[in-house]
Order: sequence, then C-alpha cells, then structure tokens
Amino acid sequence: MVSRPTFDDVCAAHDRIRPVVHRTPVMTCATLDEMAGHRLFFKCEQLQRVGAFKFRGASNVVLGLTDDEASRGVCTHSSGNHAQALARAARERGIPAWIVMPTSAPAVKRAAVEGYGATIVDCVPTLEARESTAAEVLDQTGALFVHPYDDDRIIAGQATAAKELIEDVPDLDVVMAPIGGGGLMSGSCISTAAMLPEAILFGAEPEGADDAARSLASGKLIPQTSPDTICDGLLTSLSERTWSILRDHLTAIVTVGDDAVRAAQQLLLERAKLWVEPSSATVLAAVLKETSAVPQGSRIGLILSGGNAEMPRA
Repeated sequence: MVSRPTFDDVCAAHDRIRPVVHRTPVMTCATLDEMAGHRLFFKCEQLQRVGAFKFRGASNVVLGLTDDEASRGVCTHSSGNHAQALARAARERGIPAWIVMPTSAPAVKRAAVEGYGATIVDCVPTLEARESTAAEVLDQTGALFVHPYDDDRIIAGQATAAKELIEDVPDLDVVMAPIGGGGLMSGSCISTAAMLPEAILFGAEPEGADDAARSLASGKLIPQTSPDTICDGLLTSLSERTWSILRDHLTAIVTVGDDAVRAAQQLLLERAKLWVEPSSATVLAAVLKETSAVPQGSRIGLILSGGNAEMPRA
C-alpha cells in the first residue's frame, strides 16, 4: 500500500505555505451560469504565484526541507508549471534547482523557469526520457528529487486550493478539477471529503489523454500512452498514489475534446475576463458537456489550475 496524505497534513501544509502563496479569489459569471444551468464558482489559481496551483505543493516541499536537505538543491522533471513552481520556491529559499524539461514545453514556461534562476536540462518529450535524464542529474548533483505529483507533500500542498475554495463557498454541491498526474484532483478529494463529505467529486480530462477516465471505468490503473491534446499540463500518467485516492473518491471523470477545450477557454476570456491555459479550461468544457449526472441548479466549484499560455497574436 502506498501512503497518502491526510487532511491534517493538508492543514499543516496550509499553515506552512500561507506566508508565501496567494489566497486566490473565487470568481463567478452570470452568463456562464446561464449557459451551464448551474451556479459556477471558479477558484482562480491562474492568479497564483508562477501562474498555477503548483506553487502550493512546491512551496510545501521546499519550506519543509531541513537545512542539510535544502543545501543539496532540488531537481524535477516537468513540462512547465511544476518546473516554474519548484524553481521559484527554490529561489526564495536560496537553493539551486535543476529542471528537466521536454523540448516541446511551451516557450512561455521555459522562459519563466530560466527567469527564476533554475538550470534547465533538455530532454525529448517522453516520460522515459524525463525520468532517465532526471536520474542523470541527480547522480551528478546530489540534489533531492521532487516529483510533480507522486509525493504526499506535493498532494497536501495542492489540496490547499480546494480547502480555500470550500472555506470561501462552504455550500458547494460539486467540486471539480482537471486531471493530469492527479496531484490537484487527489488533493481536492482529500479536502472535500473532510470538509464537504456530501459533495460530489468530478474530474475533467482531455479525450486525448484519458488514462484516468479509463482507469476509473476499469477499476485498475491504466498507464498513459501516446497522449495527444492541446492540454500540455495534463499529459502525464497517474501514479499508484494519486490513482488510489481518485479511485476511492471520484464519482466520474468527464472527458472533453480539444475543440471543446478551446471553446471553453474562449468563453472564460470573453464572458468572465479570465485568461487560462487549455488544461484549466477542461473543467468548464466538462460542465458544459455533462449535465445528466448533476442536478440542474447545482453549486459547482471549479479549480482553474493555471494561466501559463501564450496569448494569441493579432
């Protein structure tokens, strides 16, 4: 059995990171409510430091290191948001960070990692290449590896987003988050189960990277293979740890196509004035697609996971 964080771990993480993270706002939009047939409450983690919820988990890990551990520096592999988060958290503690990034990572995310002073190590865009390159960096530097999601400390940190959402909107009927590796969604499950045990938990996932949906349908973990989606933050496979949490808590995972994601991204910008990356827009796309499983007029909390995408040029 793999370990998993408890809600006490989430509360401890929240106390630890409170001085360095933003308590992001919860926004509403009457037009989107009307389109969805629900009351929608958007937890705006695109306004978090580094532009994504990932700063919560990375800060929880880095701030929890002993001085001896911190002196060795940290290393991870990430396509972007976790990379930025760990680089920023390391810079604020004054320790080195090595980030293995696939060559396909968006330029805006690579530039941010460099701006935070981390050392980028390139690799080809496969999970095998990420892991093997990170292993080489660890051998060469002695740094501590910080997994993007398969870590109790990371999950506890990410869970603070849902904790804040529920504190601000305590009568939600549904909580929904995007699913990539599962850190945010599994953290959201832990917070919601403790604070709103009657609420329904839904995940949102792109059709081109639907390992979590297939896993939930089959009842066993199915690894991700050859993902193909514009949602670059949702390409990774679940871990045994995140899968075990999702399996025990999720009612369903709604999968959405890239066209629906683009449409939802545009709606969030035009109607709610919220600029998010495609991975974030999956939750609105899912709500607009899936109506049968949720009673009309439900109060739905949606975590917008990040906003690190290039704006379209005129």
